[in-house]
Amino acid sequence: MSKIAVVFPGVGYNKDRPLLYYAGKAASACGFELKHIDFSGIEWSKEKLKDRDFLLKTLDICIKKAEDTLAGQGDMSGDELVFISKSIGTVVATAYSFRKSLNVRHICFSPLEFINEYVSEKSAILFYGDNDPYADHKSIEKIARDKELEMYKISGGNHSLETGDVSTDIDNLKGMIRRVTDVINDDTLLHTVK
Repeated sequence: MSKIAVVFPGVGYNKDRPLLYYAGKAASACGFELKHIDFSGIEWSKEKLKDRDFLLKTLDICIKKAEDTLAGQGDMSGDELVFISKSIGTVVATAYSFRKSLNVRHICFSPLEFINEYVSEKSAILFYGDNDPYADHKSIEKIARDKELEMYKISGGNHSLETGDVSTDIDNLKGMIRRVTDVINDDTLLHTVK
């Protein structure tokens, strides 16, 4: 059995930005092989994140990119998997694991409401901001309650989970990565997708 962590980026939030960079480093430090999905070449913008038709059309393209990246891994159904995702990447990661019927610990930064169709009960931790113009935090909270997902609200947090106060943002990042490390090390967050 392999231990694999896959990073699914956002539109303008790539693997080298703080949340994904440090979450990826935490996964590596916990003994996971790190894989990065690249969504370059896809025509999109932050304004399209609430457009359901756009997301559905783009989802298949993004899942194909994920499949291509992970093709060398073979059948991952027996592997220990952590998917770390941001924004539209949260939709792709949850949809990919749903379609492949994989047991995954999902770590979702700034999730979009569309994850509701794909995320399984008790399979994810959601980090979201209550000042995010691209995702309705009330909808995210409802999804978390309905699916019994762990959630962490960043007060004043925007789509990058930043408040505008550098000291607060560093403290928040430190707290989030500590929790991410706990989740990566806790295999009780595994759930079989139905």
